[in-house]
Amino acid sequence: MNQKFQYVLHLADNALILGHRLSEWCGHGPVLEQDMAMTNIALDLVGQSRSLYQYAAKLEGKGKTEDDLAYLRDAFDYRNALLVELPNEDFAYTVVRQFLFDVYNYFNYKALTESTDQHLVDIAVKSLKEVTYHLKWSSEWMIRLGDGTDVSHEKIQTALNDYWEYSGELYTPNALEKDLAAQGIAPDLTKIQPLWEERVDLILEQATLQKPSNTWMQSGGKEGVHTEYLGLILTELQYLQRAYPGAEW
Repeated sequence: MNQKFQYVLHLADNALILGHRLSEWCGHGPVLEQDMAMTNIALDLVGQSRSLYQYAAKLEGKGKTEDDLAYLRDAFDYRNALLVELPNEDFAYTVVRQFLFDVYNYFNYKALTESTDQHLVDIAVKSLKEVTYHLKWSSEWMIRLGDGTDVSHEKIQTALNDYWEYSGELYTPNALEKDLAAQGIAPDLTKIQPLWEERVDLILEQATLQKPSNTWMQSGGKEGVHTEYLGLILTELQYLQRAYPGAEW
């Protein structure tokens, strides 16, 4: 199957699934301002996924639309990292998940602006401003909760400990990413890893948080092997299109 198509799907799936997760906070945020902030970030991510799915559909060349790729695939066809499908749990878990992904996403999109694929460059340039804000938001909340009260510190540290093992998949290249990096299409994740680690260490230090010591990392999402959470997300996300094929507003 077209390597570039699979890679663009990976980027699109990351954005769609995380955007859907964040959208679950709409109307349930801890305060109105952050309710709106998370909703806006969710909208940014879904918007990015639309651009990527449109390009993926073009690359596949089978006459599909962005909606076909978003709503009519099974869980094993999704290529998102496992981290983005993990549940919100509470606000601390949501912040940690967002932060770990945002650091990767920022450096990944920044590198994508130098891709040999002009379409990916255009998407990256357009998205980078949004992604930069996402990282600013999640970094500030890591610091605010980590260096806050005893309770907030304990909650954010617990969330960090629990979700840490899902972070390594973000910057560990699979065979597809290695091939595309060699062609100059995808970023070289081995160069992004030290940047990711440096930024994460800096924020954790400011947040007075302890970096988890475990080095074993979960993987499989990029190859279509997911947690049970993705199936639950897709049940909700895809219900309308599955129940009423071709339904439109």
